[in-house]
Amino acid sequence: TDPFQKDYNRLPVDIRQAFDKALKFFITNHLHPSLRTKKLPATNIWYARITRGYRFTFEIEEDKATLRRAGSHDILDKERRRW
Repeated sequence: TDPFQKDYNRLPVDIRQAFDKALKFFITNHLHPSLRTKKLPATNIWYARITRGYRFTFEIEEDKATLRRAGSHDILDKERRRW
């Protein structure tokens, strides 16, 4: 999505590299243990770990995942408020 692309471009280079690595795990298994994937309560939004302080959010509809946002851990609070 456009918001995700903007978020990704704003990430520090080292976090972008960590995301690219996490994305490889995500593509093969969105529940890979290193991602620590969880669902936001009462939403259809999931989140996964990039690093200790960074997360990305996504939605799954049928067999398709849509990346929503990426950023520091507080991105989850923004997703909760939006939903």
